[in-house]
Amino acid sequence: MNARIESLVRPEIRALKAYHVPESSGLIKLDAMENPYTWPEALQADWLETLRGLELNRYPDPQGLVLQAALREAMEIPEDMGLLLGNGSDELIQMLAFTVAAPGRKILSVDPGFVMYRMIGLFAGMDYVGVPLQAEDFSIDLPAVLEAIEREQPALVYLAYPNNPTGNRFDADDMVRIIEAAPGLVIVDEAYAPFTDSSFMGLVGDWDNLLVMRTVSKMGLAGLRLGYLVGPPDWLAEIDKVRLPYNINVLTQVSAAFALRHKAVFDEQTRTIRAERARLQEALHRIPGLHPYPSEANFILTRVPEGRAGALFDGLKQAGILIKNLDGAHPLLADCLRFTVGTPDENAALVRALEGAMVDGGA
Repeated sequence: MNARIESLVRPEIRALKAYHVPESSGLIKLDAMENPYTWPEALQADWLETLRGLELNRYPDPQGLVLQAALREAMEIPEDMGLLLGNGSDELIQMLAFTVAAPGRKILSVDPGFVMYRMIGLFAGMDYVGVPLQAEDFSIDLPAVLEAIEREQPALVYLAYPNNPTGNRFDADDMVRIIEAAPGLVIVDEAYAPFTDSSFMGLVGDWDNLLVMRTVSKMGLAGLRLGYLVGPPDWLAEIDKVRLPYNINVLTQVSAAFALRHKAVFDEQTRTIRAERARLQEALHRIPGLHPYPSEANFILTRVPEGRAGALFDGLKQAGILIKNLDGAHPLLADCLRFTVGTPDENAALVRALEGAMVDGGA
């Protein structure tokens, strides 16, 4: 290894691999929890007309005030709560870590969960504490979480609601117990809010340590990279101090505000995805050897016969379908694959390919 790299790069960074995004050209893309639907042609034309007058030689609005107003109206954000924008949820997670990071400070979450909680904590020099979920249904092991909070005194607690990669929504009473026990901030990550009927957004302000984080990616705007954080104004004022200037570019600000004015289009797409989720769940249940877990997200975690995950992933890719192989990512995810809910035709192709693969390989 280059001696200068070895002496300057932190050992924990050298031990990492860069975040990998697989090549998906020409494949049915069911790996990244994206909305599979494009915009109607008339809406695309109106959007392009909106972009025509932008001055790309000028920096964007540093606060994104027009976009903030659109988000408050469309997402029913409490008027007395603060709102902070990020370049995707990842930047907000980074901002939170930078705000509280200090020697010995810890982040706590449940595992398996969203990998960026741990990764960004490591980047910021914080220790990560993961509490395993219940093996049978991926529910919160409340006594274990409360014990870990008491022992570790975490500065940040993350709870994804619904959870990624398992898809289930945690018990709300368990969430409240954790919020009340935590000595630091509790961030409820509602990235998959469009696909469930339960939310903590209306409860922000009931506890002075509760923040709610969301993204517009799952509603159909993944390419814009826009996340937002809602919580007590005094907390958000502190977090805003570590935000990089002009973090939301002008194309994202204008495009997202435009899309939010036409939210009904995306709400209809979401209803279609939720209906397709139910149909896909039923179809997966009918395939011998597969065990799909309940989901309130836009994906379905499925356990396959022991030792078959890698072969099924490869077989689906050869059939032109890209999914996520989670086998090996965490002990509780052994033999698990994750399928994003696609269009009816994409889901039908996935089911046909799985049926063929399971017959060929034996259930």
